[in-house]
Amino acid sequence: MLTRLLTLTAMLATACGGDDTCDVAANDGCDDNQACELVGGAPTCVAAVVVVGRVFDLDSKAPIAGARVVALDGNGAAASFVATTASDGSYTLPIPIARTSSGDPAENVKLTLRADAGGYVTFPAGIRPALAFDTSSAVMMDGRFVIQSSLTDIGLLKQPGGAAAGTIHGHVAENDTNASALVVAEVGGVGYTAIAGRDGEYTIFNVPAGAATVQAYARGYNYAAKTADVAAGATSEVDLALSDAAASTVAGSVNIVNGQNGTGTSVILVVESTFKAALARGEVPPGLRAPDPGMAATINGAFSISGVPAGRYVVLAAFENDNLVRDESSIGGTAIVRQQVVAGQNVQIADSFKVTGSVDIVGPGASSPETITGTPTFRWLDDSSEDRYAITVYDSFGTVVWESSTPKSVVTLPYAGPALKAGMYYQFRVASIKDPAEVISRSEDLKGVFLVQ
Repeated sequence: MLTRLLTLTAMLATACGGDDTCDVAANDGCDDNQACELVGGAPTCVAAVVVVGRVFDLDSKAPIAGARVVALDGNGAAASFVATTASDGSYTLPIPIARTSSGDPAENVKLTLRADAGGYVTFPAGIRPALAFDTSSAVMMDGRFVIQSSLTDIGLLKQPGGAAAGTIHGHVAENDTNASALVVAEVGGVGYTAIAGRDGEYTIFNVPAGAATVQAYARGYNYAAKTADVAAGATSEVDLALSDAAASTVAGSVNIVNGQNGTGTSVILVVESTFKAALARGEVPPGLRAPDPGMAATINGAFSISGVPAGRYVVLAAFENDNLVRDESSIGGTAIVRQQVVAGQNVQIADSFKVTGSVDIVGPGASSPETITGTPTFRWLDDSSEDRYAITVYDSFGTVVWESSTPKSVVTLPYAGPALKAGMYYQFRVASIKDPAEVISRSEDLKGVFLVQ
């Protein structure tokens, strides 16, 4: 544990602020295995806290070179610079962390990882969530604090075959609060993304050739959009500058109808061009959540999200595992909400969001992704108001693999579709149906996920 390593860390700390050799912003000027952090207000070289892992092809297990890995905090904001994997797929990612007066790590930070690579689907994306770890698991090795586990090794899925693609690389200008930015390159109405690292640098892979509109989204700020002419196999350079336009506030209300075990929820803003209707998911700019990121999902009535950049969003409620889902019945206020936000103009969404109690998953994937062998049998709890159930299985790309149904009160179903692929993540969703064809509830967005071994 970190607290057991205080004396050793203090011995390794070396002040370096006086000769300008240590740069906190760039994490530069220190020896190997050290990081430049503020200690007592002065830039100091101390034992680095690093995440160590590898990125590999989830199908072949071959290493992926040139992948980019960044650590994200609870807001989905960059909590690190960006590490690039070596030829063997390995990476070492320094994690900036507050220090005590003796240079020891002074906090326990919860993190997730994001990885991007040319020819591969971004992780996390679709039905694949990133599981959190924290810095308390660090172990002193070779003069640095190392965090390494199965959670720091990342398997990527190859992109489905498609048009030739290029890359967009650049820098997002620093804002007053150093808010992290989601960068979106939109081509033909579809968004391709990256998270700018702590230094503002970003790379978006797998952008289709042609004209792209590139936009950064940071809570509390607007950035001027730019266009790029993307060529297959080439890299376009696009730097993004701050705009003087003010951010906005999006407000509305949530109405919980027959919530059962769900008493409160959250609301998020998804950039519309990244929204995938089949999965009802997309990319959320860091911090665009009510309540604020890190707080319990307690919305039951009015909500407000401040600091919203201009753009087009899909507004989603009951997305997290909160025992609630969007109400899809025939009453009003149940449609997916798409909202244009104009810089400096606040938005009040007219209709309340209707959410309702979810169909509870028993397995696989009752609470988190589950590894299975053989053919799965899907299980859930009886909703009690249905006439029948509809079951849909998706793969990681959001493609429907199999659909089936069961009669009223039948809450188990063996999988009987096409052969499932080893190394692929899948999700089964259950819809409770009132005849003739009204969906009265569903299983939650983030449950029912399983990995075939």
